[in-house]
Amino acid sequence: MPYLTTAALAAALFCFAYLGLRARRADGLLDDYVTARNSQSAGTLGLSFLASGMGAWILFAPPEIGAFVGPVALAGYAIGSALPFIVLGLYGPKIRQALPQGRSIAEFAEACYGRGVRRWVSLVSVAYMACFLAAELTAIGAITSLLSDVPPALVILGVALTTLAYTAVGGLRASLATDRWQAWLLIALLMIVGGVALTSLPELPQTAALPSAPIGNALSVALTLVIAVTAANLFHQGYWQRVWAAENDQSLGRGAWLGGGATVLVVMLIGSLGMLAAMSGVALGEPPIPFFALLSEAPGWLALPALVLAVTLVASSVDTLQNGIASLAAGNSRQSRWSLAAARWGTVALMVPVVVVALQGLSVLRLFLIADLLCAAIVIPVLLGLWQRMTPRAAVAGGVGGMLGAILPGWVVQGSLSAGLMAASFPNSIPTLPPFLGALVASTLVSVVMATMNRAR
Repeated sequence: MPYLTTAALAAALFCFAYLGLRARRADGLLDDYVTARNSQSAGTLGLSFLASGMGAWILFAPPEIGAFVGPVALAGYAIGSALPFIVLGLYGPKIRQALPQGRSIAEFAEACYGRGVRRWVSLVSVAYMACFLAAELTAIGAITSLLSDVPPALVILGVALTTLAYTAVGGLRASLATDRWQAWLLIALLMIVGGVALTSLPELPQTAALPSAPIGNALSVALTLVIAVTAANLFHQGYWQRVWAAENDQSLGRGAWLGGGATVLVVMLIGSLGMLAAMSGVALGEPPIPFFALLSEAPGWLALPALVLAVTLVASSVDTLQNGIASLAAGNSRQSRWSLAAARWGTVALMVPVVVVALQGLSVLRLFLIADLLCAAIVIPVLLGLWQRMTPRAAVAGGVGGMLGAILPGWVVQGSLSAGLMAASFPNSIPTLPPFLGALVASTLVSVVMATMNRAR
């Protein structure tokens, strides 16, 4: 069985590599490598948003939220996962108009505020994407150990090296080409795995009730997830690349809505499996993993398509993250071969510590939450860059105000700065609303007040 599983995973990775390498452009210019400018239809973008936004996290987080908090919080998670696409779909045409030759969120920040803010935004974006990469590779290692006897390190290295090979050579076009196939494959595998797992559930007891936390708690979790996921993913450079990859504004808008709608449906579907697992009385495990608890009740053969599903999810998000980091590493030059080489080798270099962290099997949830909070503190000042009254000083002040706002709720409630700092670092790895809400409100107020005191640029 380990040999069959290894062969199936190797075949899937080989197919992804073939599709990605086949899509590369022979001329190899830097601009096309990082943007595939004005080349992608609405359908391609919609499938790409879906595939690149999905990852192994959907097998862990939505089912757990559904099982323990209920449908209200799950809906918040689904909306938060899709909202970044919608924001870029609505805001993207203005970005394309203001920066027609742009390539990244960092260049957008520089155009609005200057090089100082660009470096700051680049640092936040790379840190967030590195956390995302480590989390995805760690997750595929954990899933491999749950579902098979294949060494987890082998699968982690296989996914990292395969995706790195075709993104380093083919750039964004390679990622977009694989996204199309990965989106359809993950939909098909989700239907197979979820359908078979459901038919294997024991009959629901008559006393079964839909999981539901008190409405106040559920709304708090939902709002926290909307803010955290939306703010963080707006610093996902892979999504920003697709703003300029779109054929035109209409393709971008339709693709964003298509990807966002499909994302909501997938997250709600996979989260509802967690609710059904809790209602059926199946042992959810310790720590609880409702989706995999369902698989324990299913036929043994289902483990293989479930593992292929997990590898597809991880590969589709990892290649997007790798190419997003490459585009930030490309620098300012638009035709320089050196910059193209720097983009490729910079991504390779960053993957080394990411893979090392993933091989440790550590939990990166707390680090992920801190990165989310940092993004929430500066996302509004960055997006206000097209407002004529905004200045670099207002943007920086807004970002600093957002960071202080994240600390303030814990400081006020517990009476000390150290307690506020501790609360904003999520010591129990549980997302809580006050730091995120404080960051968002403070950054917005400070930015707007500072900007209204300036003359229009």
